Amino acid sequence: MIVALTGGIGSGKSYVCRLLAARGIAVYDCDAHAKQLMRTSRSLQRQLSQLVGGEVFRDGVLQKAVLAQYLLHSEAHAQAVNAVIHPAVARDFERSGLHWIESAILFDSGFHRRIHIDKVVCVTAPVATRVVRIMERDGISREKALEWMARQLPQDEVVSRSDYEIVNDGVRPLGVQVDRILTELAALDSCRQHIEKS
Repeated sequence: MIVALTGGIGSGKSYVCRLLAARGIAVYDCDAHAKQLMRTSRSLQRQLSQLVGGEVFRDGVLQKAVLAQYLLHSEAHAQAVNAVIHPAVARDFERSGLHWIESAILFDSGFHRRIHIDKVVCVTAPVATRVVRIMERDGISREKALEWMARQLPQDEVVSRSDYEIVNDGVRPLGVQVDRILTELAALDSCRQHIEKS
């Protein structure tokens, strides 16, 4: 069973991933692997250079400022970069043998259509809590944090498109929520395997 973990910036996906790791579940981090592929894949570097320009890599090293400038120029530019990077990440995930994948922009980017996903788990948190987390983590203003959040799909929409929700509000215990979902997923997987064998 392939399970995707998503949620907006500041929701606490990384902490949930650590809880899953403590339970023996390795989660494929789309963002981290995309960065790794841009460092190591000659094919990806060649495609990005053709799209963005030769200055996007210098001696094989990604020039983040050049890529960021291109991405922020227009939505069409962002989609063009995604059309290069996302297929490479999807192939890399499928080769990884992992069953969990984490993507902050799973629905925003259309990545959910690039791989087979059985269930989606969304991590949420109150907006005020997310703003404080982003400000503290990145050392930015409240206005900037809200601007970053506004670039992503509204949290309510992500929840409506997901199968499970983990509420990270500092009140409801996360471990209990994670274990409940894992129990349900294990039961579903067992039931599916039983049907396939019969």
